[in-house]
Amino acid sequence: MLKVLLIGAVKILENLKIVDTLSFGTETSDFAALNNIANVITEESREYTNMLKEELKKGVSFPRAREMALIRYFNDDKRYKNILNNPNNILGVEYLKALKKLKSNINPVAIKREKVYYNDNSIVDEFASATGIRKLIANRDFDGLIKVVPRNCFDTIKKEYEVGNIVFDIQKYEKEIFYALRKMTVAQIAELPDVTEGLENSIKNAANFCNNIHDFINIVKTKRYTQTRIQRILIFALLGITKKDVQSAKKVIPYARVLGFNQKGKLLLSGIAQNNPKMEVVTSVKRF
Repeated sequence: MLKVLLIGAVKILENLKIVDTLSFGTETSDFAALNNIANVITEESREYTNMLKEELKKGVSFPRAREMALIRYFNDDKRYKNILNNPNNILGVEYLKALKKLKSNINPVAIKREKVYYNDNSIVDEFASATGIRKLIANRDFDGLIKVVPRNCFDTIKKEYEVGNIVFDIQKYEKEIFYALRKMTVAQIAELPDVTEGLENSIKNAANFCNNIHDFINIVKTKRYTQTRIQRILIFALLGITKKDVQSAKKVIPYARVLGFNQKGKLLLSGIAQNNPKMEVVTSVKRF
C-alpha cells in the first residue's frame, strides 16, 4: 500500500509541472546503493524474483527475504546488508521506484539523517525524531518540545493538544475498529488492501476474541505480516477502503488540494495553471 500512496504523491508532483526536485531523508550516505536497489525491485528481473522466492521459502519475513535476495543479486554483502533495515532508506527506495515507474524528470536528492534516528527517544543538540517529538507531546513536555520544532509548529501543537485534537495511538479508535471488523464477513476482510494468503481468517478470529487493539496486533502479526502492515489493515477497515478502491485510485487523474497559500504560493499556483492548464487545483472543496 505504501507503494500506491507514494506513486500517487509523486504523480501529483509530476503533474504540477513546476516541481524539479524531490528531497527525502535516508540513514545512509550511499545514494547509489539505494538507486541500484530501486532499479532491481522496479525491473523485477526473473533472476531477482527467483532469488526472492527461494528466500521466502525459508520461512523468514519478507523484509529479511528481500535483503538476502538483494545481497545475492549484487553479490556484495558488505554494501547491501542492513541497508533496508532502516525505515528512511526503505522510504527513499520507494520514492525512487515511483519516479522510475512514472518516468519522471524530477531529480531525487537524498539527505543523510544525522544525530538522531528513527524511533530514537533522545534529543541531541536540539535534534529529535518524530518518535521523540510524540513522546514529548504525550508527556506534556512543552519546554523540551519548543527546542526541537519551529515556533509556528509548536504553537499549533500546543493549541490542538489543549482542545484534545491530537491522536497518539491507534488505540484511540479501537472500539470503532473492532465494530468495523466484527460486522464484516471474512470475505469482506479479504478485500481489504494488504490482506493476502488467508490472513482474513486470523483477523476475523482475533477481532471476535480481543477487546484490546494491542493484543489483537500481537496475535495477528507474524514474521511475514509485520505490526506496521497489520496497523495499515486496521485503518483500511476503519475507513472502508478496499482493494477495488486502490485499483480505481491508480486510474484517477490526480488533483491538488490547496490548504492555504501566501504571496509566494500565489506565484506557484499561477505557474501550475500556466504549465498544466488541465491540472485540477482545488481551492474550494464545496465547489469541487
